[in-house]
Amino acid sequence: MYLYEKISVYVPDTSAIIEGLVSKMVEEGKIRGKIAIHRAVLAELEHQANQGRTTGYAGLSEIRRLRELARKGYIDLEVVGQRPTIYDIRGATSGAIDALIRDYAYEVGATLITSDRVQALMAEAIGISKIYVKIHEKEKLRIESLFDEETMSIHLKEGVPPRAKKGRPGEWILVDLSERPLDREWIENIAEEIVEEAKRRDDGFIEIDREGSTIVQLGSYRIVITRPPLSEKWEVTIVRPLKKLRLEDYNLPTKLLKRFDEKAEGILIAGAPGMGKTTFAQALAEYYARKNKIVKTIESPRDMRLPPSITQYSKNYAELGELHDILLLSRPDYTVFDELRTDEDFKLYIDLRLAGIGMIGVIHATTPIDAIQRFIRRVDLGMLPSIIDTVVFIDKGYVSSIYELKMTVKLPTGLKEADLSRPVVEVRDALTGALKYEIYTFGEQTIVVPVEEITPQVYDDKIMRTIEKILPGAVITRQDNVIIVNIPKQASRSLIKKMRRIKKLEEKYGITIKINITK
Repeated sequence: MYLYEKISVYVPDTSAIIEGLVSKMVEEGKIRGKIAIHRAVLAELEHQANQGRTTGYAGLSEIRRLRELARKGYIDLEVVGQRPTIYDIRGATSGAIDALIRDYAYEVGATLITSDRVQALMAEAIGISKIYVKIHEKEKLRIESLFDEETMSIHLKEGVPPRAKKGRPGEWILVDLSERPLDREWIENIAEEIVEEAKRRDDGFIEIDREGSTIVQLGSYRIVITRPPLSEKWEVTIVRPLKKLRLEDYNLPTKLLKRFDEKAEGILIAGAPGMGKTTFAQALAEYYARKNKIVKTIESPRDMRLPPSITQYSKNYAELGELHDILLLSRPDYTVFDELRTDEDFKLYIDLRLAGIGMIGVIHATTPIDAIQRFIRRVDLGMLPSIIDTVVFIDKGYVSSIYELKMTVKLPTGLKEADLSRPVVEVRDALTGALKYEIYTFGEQTIVVPVEEITPQVYDDKIMRTIEKILPGAVITRQDNVIIVNIPKQASRSLIKKMRRIKKLEEKYGITIKINITK
């Protein structure tokens, strides 16, 4: 709904120009007369465009549309006011540009056009006639018509036909939606439409807007816009989750659910890009919220669809250390970090976890051990199990494996001398208890060793019976990773010929065979 008085001069501010409100109102016949564009608006748009920000390009496109409407005789268009100083432009975020435009409208008795609530309140406070436009309804975007129930993402690039990924995580195909390549003007219009809609809607956020790229979260759509000089041509990528799942939909074993309830407080959700990590993290966050836990998230961008009880923080809008202070003071039960990329991200995860906050980190990794290794160079080995106790690996939308970390002192698998015992971080299958990896220091290096755990049954059935065949009459016992073979003195005469076979057994099973000659 548009609220204004019928007067001849209208002064739009930067927000009205960027969102394309003025040309729309002229085309609909809602305003006629003179449109006065303040030089402060032009300077701010130029500044944003020079930084490569989509908002700057959107505003300049609106100016072109107004110029065309003036040429057709619908309005008079005039550039007014003094060009702002560099200090005014730098102070735009604190209202310096808005103040220049507002003051001009007051001086000439014009009507201010804005979609900025604070600007509208200021105009009302000092008695300036205004048109305040607040659009509540969600307009259907052109990009939405490109999606169907099977579409995971849409890929729009200048000079290339529009394409869509269809299927499910790990099982998708790339489909051309048209044979006609897209031109730059069409891509730019799509980008402007997205940015304008994000500024209007409560569920729209411009997460990052910098030279060459813009990242927007618009409802359930995560949108990445790139342009020259960052990319050689304009490109818009729109990603949408296919479905929203609850933790119960994953059909997890009861043992794992019990672990989430009682033990897991340092959780990593790992997997390759597009495998469903964020979807699982979202389900786990909701699970804890239903258990009456205080849950918060750190996202970049904020693309999780969560209930109002879960507060979602944007890493892009926070100053260095700000999220650290907020979360330490508010002390949530669990914080979901989607996703860990930089050293600062890992440092924040580690600090919050060591402070006693339950942490759920989402991280790109091709195997579960890769996710753990991302922490090894950042923390002391002895602290690792205190920071990470559970690793959930997601593959093609399903939980593929679950690992747990524990610290122990032992002789690492494969080493033979007892005096080489040391602290070892064991990585075990959380469901079966099978040992998968050992992490320990050797000299100045941290070693990550895959382990195929040899059970006593394997020793009994394979190694001991083989030794009995090689050395008939021997008495065989096992102590940890050492096989002790006692043979009588009279049978030792042929021992030298058989030692080669004994050595092969040691190499094959990674154990030590100690031979004693008895009387």
